[in-house]
Amino acid sequence: MLDISLIPVLRDNYIYLLHDTDSGETAVVDPTDADPVIDALTSRQWPLHYIFNTHHHGDHVGGNLGLKRRYGCTIIGATADRDRIPGIDVMVGEGDTVLLGRHGFDIIETPGHTSGHIVFHCADSRALFCGDTLFSLGCGRLFEGSAGQLWHSLQKLKALPPDTNIYCAHEYTAINARFAGLLDPDNHHLQARIEQVANLRAQNRPTLPVSLATELATNPFLREHDANIRRHIGGETVSAIEAFALIRHLKDQFH
Repeated sequence: MLDISLIPVLRDNYIYLLHDTDSGETAVVDPTDADPVIDALTSRQWPLHYIFNTHHHGDHVGGNLGLKRRYGCTIIGATADRDRIPGIDVMVGEGDTVLLGRHGFDIIETPGHTSGHIVFHCADSRALFCGDTLFSLGCGRLFEGSAGQLWHSLQKLKALPPDTNIYCAHEYTAINARFAGLLDPDNHHLQARIEQVANLRAQNRPTLPVSLATELATNPFLREHDANIRRHIGGETVSAIEAFALIRHLKDQFH
């Protein structure tokens, strides 16, 4: 199994540090800023070999060049984002695999939040690093893609093994829980998750990782087929994509 460390930065971003103890190789996922990563690596006495970027937004690539200057690490990102990811060295797309020691990370293209978004899935460690495509009890906003694109992207993630642990890039779970509770108030799995999230945040603890199984049972963006949710959004007769788009629109208006 990988050694996975969570580094909280800014108001609600998470950077992930991945270390293979056998090879000694280390990667960082979506470094918002170089300094917190350098501090974490220094305290552990680890080098840095790779940066994995899920997409080009500044709060995911802001540390790229500083880390590359210090460690000479290799930056891996989407071919579609090759002109928007600072310092990119290796370009990947759907079906490619990158290695950290003996651990393979399958690349899945997940456009919607951005046009070139990718995620990194490590099957042997049951870990998915999904950037801003999927959040606990939520999903990414549609900045560059369509609701249909993001819906299709999420179908790929729904097909992963249920025991996959979701490592997303933001601590949005509490506000997502408030919204989900309005759409799906009779879901006892969701009510249990809402209580768990409240307890964790009261202790200033992260709500991640979370299993895909939990998200499949609680996340309205993965449950647009559910009759109760459809009734609450007035979408009983629309298609799955239309129901998803309606949920995304309602969430955009939610404060």
